[in-house]
Amino acid sequence: MAKTTRRKSIKILFIGNSFTQRNNLPGLLADLAAARGVRVEHDLISVGGASLRAHWNAGRAAQAIESGHYDYVVLQEQSTLPVKNAKRMAENVRLFDEVIRSAGAKTVLYMTWARRNAPESQQAITDAYNTIGAEINAIVVPVGVAWQHFLATHDTPALHDRDGSHPTLAGTYLAACVFLVTLLKVDPIGVTPTPPELAPADATVLQLAAKNGAAIKRD
Repeated sequence: MAKTTRRKSIKILFIGNSFTQRNNLPGLLADLAAARGVRVEHDLISVGGASLRAHWNAGRAAQAIESGHYDYVVLQEQSTLPVKNAKRMAENVRLFDEVIRSAGAKTVLYMTWARRNAPESQQAITDAYNTIGAEINAIVVPVGVAWQHFLATHDTPALHDRDGSHPTLAGTYLAACVFLVTLLKVDPIGVTPTPPELAPADATVLQLAAKNGAAIKRD
């Protein structure tokens, strides 16, 4: 059974691709958590463009889960697979969930966002993550929902990078704040430090967006 998030030290394994690696999401989350008195130890297994099935077939991620004594394992699926083949995504998550449970950890699903040129696909992404999350009783971190609501009301700071897919630093910061709320149960409002490349005013609005986005009922 996973240990509670209110402990002073938590160990997390992130499994994903550049959506997790870009701007060092695990490290940013650890910095924000430390400001609230929670120590986050983190490891990352990332391959550019990889699906969870690719990670499963490679074997490294499963081995890390079995031997790493993690409290949580965060799974980030290839960004378009939930839209193209939600059934396949669910199969991938189930494979990992069995190993995660056997290792005494808790499965966490990192819900990502729609590409800038296809905002309508967010509903399919949201549904895919929430459906498998409910089935296996995983923690779903609704980053995509927070992005969706922020983009509906704000033009800046930009969340998508120039490619319209990957996150800017602001996008990753918003993701980290949603993790802070959903996984660690920590209020992001007023948390420091702010990355030097991010304007303090932008950090403030993103903290509020994370808190509001994480609270939205997700059917």
